[in-house]
Amino acid sequence: STEEAAFRSGQLHITATIPIEKIATYKRTHPEWLHQETLLATYFYRFNVTRPPLDDVRVRRALAMTINRAQLVEHVTKGGQEPAFHLTPPDLAGYTARAAIVEDDAAARRLLADAGYPGGRGFPRLELLYNTNEGHRAIAEAIQQMWKSTLGIEVTLTNQEAKVYEDSMRQMNYQIARMAWSGDYLDPSTFLGIMTSTSGNNETGWKNAAYDRLIADAAQTTDNARRYEFFQQADRILVEQVPIAPIYFYKRDNLRLPAVKGWYGNLLDLHPYKGVYLQP
Repeated sequence: STEEAAFRSGQLHITATIPIEKIATYKRTHPEWLHQETLLATYFYRFNVTRPPLDDVRVRRALAMTINRAQLVEHVTKGGQEPAFHLTPPDLAGYTARAAIVEDDAAARRLLADAGYPGGRGFPRLELLYNTNEGHRAIAEAIQQMWKSTLGIEVTLTNQEAKVYEDSMRQMNYQIARMAWSGDYLDPSTFLGIMTSTSGNNETGWKNAAYDRLIADAAQTTDNARRYEFFQQADRILVEQVPIAPIYFYKRDNLRLPAVKGWYGNLLDLHPYKGVYLQP
């Protein structure tokens, strides 16, 4: 909000973000200032699989299947984001995951009942952790309501400032937590590699030997067709085991004055200043 106010008062030529509630206003009043560009990044929720009841894959599946992603991006985030049903963004260097989480409320209720919680009865209260941000809060509140109305379960929301939140992630002191990953380069491995058992970016407690093998095999072959087939199998395991629940693929929503030249949207959000200038 401070950034948007500075832009409006002429102190900034470009912002990094824009408050969700301001997007519609700029679309209506100054569409030439508003930019919404695809990024190589995925927003998702982590499950701490070492803590009951999240150690039960049926519970994790039920939670992932009852998130209405289209409703979230249309009515909550409002930034042109694309619903995500797998971790890897689509058409990444020619790769698109075939496996996908299916949204199915009835099937999710059956899974929860099979896990011993019919209609949500007896289900322990869960905590959803997110780093302090109004956008994260709005998403968490919407999903909290989805889980309550569809599964009959209660989820408490907790926010922490960035440094405390990062410590909670490293110590795995959470049950469900908001997370996002931005790719470092244009290849599926920059996403799928974070979920191996040896990755410091996993932080879910989830380990799968078959998944580790597939990522290792992909790293040992130069045949792209074979590599991508290994990745397809890895994506399938993630969808079946659900250590994370993908929510949406990012857009960079920001404000930029027409006087800024040489600044172009791109997947890695890189903008070499050597080519950027202000038109008088």
